[in-house]
Amino acid sequence: MEKHSILIALASLIVFGTGAQWLAWKLRLPSILLLLGCGFLAGPVLGIVEPDKMFGDLLFPFISLCVAVILFEGSLSLYYSELKEMGAVLLWFLTGGMLVTWCLSTLGAHYILNMQWLPSTLLGAILVVTGPTVIGPILRQIRPIGPVGPIARWEGIVIDPVGAILAVLVYDAYSSSVSAGSNASYLVVAQGLIVSLVAGISCGVAAATIVVRLIRSHSLPDHLESLVTLLFVVLSFTVSNLIHRESGLIAVTLMGVLMANSGVSLKHVGEFKESLSLLLISGLFILLAARVQPESFTVLGWNGIAFIAFMILVVRPLCVLVSTWTSNLNWKEKVFLAWLAPRGIVAAAVASIFAIELGPEDGAGLVPAIFLVIVGTVVVYGLTAYPLALRLGLASRDPQGLLIVGAHQGAQAIALAVQEAGFPVLLVDTNHRNIREAKMAGLQTEELNILQDEASEGMDLGGIGRLLAMTSNDEVNTLASMNFAELFGRANVFQLTPWRQAEKNESSALHLRSRYLFTAGLTFERLLERIESGEEVKMTKLSKEYDFAKFKETTDGKATVLFLVAGNRLTILDAEGRVEAKSGDMVIFLSGPNGG
Repeated sequence: MEKHSILIALASLIVFGTGAQWLAWKLRLPSILLLLGCGFLAGPVLGIVEPDKMFGDLLFPFISLCVAVILFEGSLSLYYSELKEMGAVLLWFLTGGMLVTWCLSTLGAHYILNMQWLPSTLLGAILVVTGPTVIGPILRQIRPIGPVGPIARWEGIVIDPVGAILAVLVYDAYSSSVSAGSNASYLVVAQGLIVSLVAGISCGVAAATIVVRLIRSHSLPDHLESLVTLLFVVLSFTVSNLIHRESGLIAVTLMGVLMANSGVSLKHVGEFKESLSLLLISGLFILLAARVQPESFTVLGWNGIAFIAFMILVVRPLCVLVSTWTSNLNWKEKVFLAWLAPRGIVAAAVASIFAIELGPEDGAGLVPAIFLVIVGTVVVYGLTAYPLALRLGLASRDPQGLLIVGAHQGAQAIALAVQEAGFPVLLVDTNHRNIREAKMAGLQTEELNILQDEASEGMDLGGIGRLLAMTSNDEVNTLASMNFAELFGRANVFQLTPWRQAEKNESSALHLRSRYLFTAGLTFERLLERIESGEEVKMTKLSKEYDFAKFKETTDGKATVLFLVAGNRLTILDAEGRVEAKSGDMVIFLSGPNGG
């Protein structure tokens, strides 16, 4: 390709990738669908992007490095605390479930797609993977209740290196059996497995240890933390891969998990890696899709559709059945997991590499089959997983529950009233005494620091959609609101009025402000004073005879309205909002013992 053609192609990758991500967000569609569509458009249709001519021999090493960074970024969201409840289930997914998926996918590829046994076995191994690039966005949209979210997230990340290594072992076993007989192939598989594990674990542990020590000892300035981390991601992946190919995926996944659970702050690393992985995902899907010729899909015909149906309706349910048969998951949770196995970038990348290894004769149908499964599973799961979760009661369309930061006496009183009104509430605090008292009162609690990096990952936020920051520390309230604005949206994060705002009229910077709770000037000190003076959080229902005006008259206008409950909706009053209560609404308010 000429220089200007390469420049146009590289610019097209960024334009198409960013445009597809934005349009997918706008249309609420899985971004992978639009990325693949842009890849087909930029490649075979328009001929703008020709990956093999652009990158030459660098194409697949570049793709491998990108996949490594994506897996590392995904593994930063995995925390040991989640393994307490679902460690056994995850182990079954990585062993029995993986074998079921591999065997059944292999049989389906051979008998449905009419592929030879070697490409069928390779295809089955590659289809063991699911992938964080597609499961992550689906889980963020659904925000499922209970353990199914952590299980799906862990499986989607940890299974990727397992599938890639399995594909390598299958190919190596076949190659050795052709050259030295079947007995030699068993030895090659055993040796390859041991070397892969030793290389991946050693490189991953070494890289994580070095980076954590550098960050913990403050040997790195903030602006270099991300770059040095990226350096060790690439280094550990490369060294491990030089020892045994694809073992680098084990190294970077383990490195991410170890760093995530090291106790050091990874805020700078996480923000950089998230943006980088988003860019890489966009570019990779377009590059890989641009290599596929549309006519290769026509060869699969209706058999391809039948194979997708087989993967969705037979393989995944049986995998989940085997993996969860000894677990405490209920049938609804099992059904949801059985309907969530989209394939992503790792499957596409590994298939593209092995298609070249197999040659044009055996490898011709491998990539089209993988891309067909990716498109089919993303379409089906991406469009139906959320409605299914709603139907099963594992998700809320408009979550009304509250995450309350602070478990002091005032927060407990408010939480009990909201819980009595029928809405889920979770109290978070670092004060053990407050947490113990809240638990004894019958409230759901978490004893953790709301500002720690993994705070949102370590809590069950099913049914919860708003945050009330009510600690005694105004700075903590502000930071908690800022951190959770991305998850809940800025309109759904609230905090008590800061003391300086109420007493000295010192306003915070606009980008640091969230909505102030309940009424103007209600600081933590004033709230606690009112609770300790005997005021209580109460509820009353309005009617035509007892309307809001009558309510104010009854309470002498001294009651502070905290919430309005209308049907299944909980409206939080803020310092700037007007109270618009109507007949049938429930009013939750704070007033003296004789008020209301």
